[in-house]
Amino acid sequence: MQEPTNCPKCHSENIYQDGNLWVCPECGHEWSPHESQNEKEEEAVLDTQIRDAHGQVLADGDTVIVIKDLKVKGSSSVVKGGTKVKNIRLVDGGDGHDIACKIDGFGAMNLKSEYVKKA
Repeated sequence: MQEPTNCPKCHSENIYQDGNLWVCPECGHEWSPHESQNEKEEEAVLDTQIRDAHGQVLADGDTVIVIKDLKVKGSSSVVKGGTKVKNIRLVDGGDGHDIACKIDGFGAMNLKSEYVKKA
């Protein structure tokens, strides 16, 4: 059996074998050496799709719902959770804001996909 040298999750060197699995006592991660090879192959394929908070793939023109209250930077107003946002555009936001949209009462705004769910 091939012996891993580090934990794939926390990269700790303090690992031990328990039956067919390897265990990291520092983070509690358990893995099989065969699974770690498959995970490396999957990581090599970049996922360029933008997903909502529940893992659904978003596309231009979708309608999303804000899942929590969001403070509007530079204003005292708040976008309430449950607000429906229609006709989104996906953008490459370097700061994590990957959705461009217009919200009634607020105007043009950028949102992070982790705070919306697909309607």
